[in-house]
Amino acid sequence: MKLTVVGGGSTYTPELVDGIAGRRTSLAVDEIVLVDPDHDRLSVVGPFSQRLLDHAGHPARVRTTSNLEEGAEGASAVLFQLRVGGQAARRSDETFPLDCGCLGQETTGAGGLAKALRTVPVVLDIAERVRAVTGPDTWIVNFTNPVGIVTRALLEAGHRAVGLCNVAITLQRLVSGLLGRAPEEVKLDHVGLNHLTWTRQVLVDGKDVLPQLIADHADTIAADLELPVDVLRRLGVLPSYYLKYFYSHDEIVAKQRTERPRADVVTDVENELMKIYSDQNVVTKPKELAERGGAYYSEAAIQLVHALTGGGEAEEHVVNVRNGSTLPFLPSDAVIEVPSTVDTNGAVPLPVAEVPPEFSGLISHVTAYEYLALKAAVHGGRDRVADALLAHPLVGQFALAEKLADDLVAENRDHLPWAKS
Repeated sequence: MKLTVVGGGSTYTPELVDGIAGRRTSLAVDEIVLVDPDHDRLSVVGPFSQRLLDHAGHPARVRTTSNLEEGAEGASAVLFQLRVGGQAARRSDETFPLDCGCLGQETTGAGGLAKALRTVPVVLDIAERVRAVTGPDTWIVNFTNPVGIVTRALLEAGHRAVGLCNVAITLQRLVSGLLGRAPEEVKLDHVGLNHLTWTRQVLVDGKDVLPQLIADHADTIAADLELPVDVLRRLGVLPSYYLKYFYSHDEIVAKQRTERPRADVVTDVENELMKIYSDQNVVTKPKELAERGGAYYSEAAIQLVHALTGGGEAEEHVVNVRNGSTLPFLPSDAVIEVPSTVDTNGAVPLPVAEVPPEFSGLISHVTAYEYLALKAAVHGGRDRVADALLAHPLVGQFALAEKLADDLVAENRDHLPWAKS
């Protein structure tokens, strides 16, 4: 099987390859093609990825190219993990909203919208070019943020796409460690949107152990999620790490104003990783890769690709998928993040218990924003940007939305063709 990674020059890629190396019997990959316009990155990440496979005794060969069509032709699955504008654009996303007293973050708020505006047109172009050489049946696994908006764009354009985030699998690993159980023995009732989810049950041997888990480990879990412990105890659920931006918005903004932007930290980590990858004597995944983010990305991605291409029994995975009637308070074409059955026919959401208003209200609000964000990303226009910001629960004021829209367009003019005129 041929697997193509678009954005293959990313420092994430060895994490993915390491996962492939560990699943030799269940995922029959014999060729991995890394596609990226950055030749310098490919010249380092490609050979290091091959050394990882060779050291693990895996027979797959790694090939690199800047030609998308050449890299995608014949692929059984294509993974999207690109960052339009690189870390410089991310730094902008994390800083320009702070002048307005708003969250600076790359996947939500004004920064998340900026990323969506830059990313969606590029992803749609790539997807069309991939489909032209692979045909309509090749699966696209989207790890590109903002995952929910990008996946919805792909689905609305008619692509066979499933969105993937590592939040659920990371939380599963945290919980299983606290419980002293193997990860596969722990199932999460995980519901919401990408980067806006709550785990309402933790099932072990069919029994919900979440109340006892919170009673025994609330401080540890709250510290990991960077949320006040009272939030866990009051709600009785495990919010995702990204809920801190909603539940503690003002505190987070105050902290961001004094801290170094995450983009700068990641840039330093990436520079160090590239030095390590360049060392011909390094043949295993370095511990520094954990500082890059995306924990357990490899496991989640490889398990999903296996389910989509393996032709075996359906597997259960938490993915970003079209809502249909799963959450009746949302439109059918919304993209939600829930446990789903996945096989070669795609992902089908599993039934979800009724979502109470303390969660469904915010889910509905952000879904409306995401609809407007996608409209702005596809059609352009400064006023569409302002409309999306006005609808976002972390903005929601006319004067703020107007100022942020102007700042966003100014910061991203080089990446928005409609803004250059």
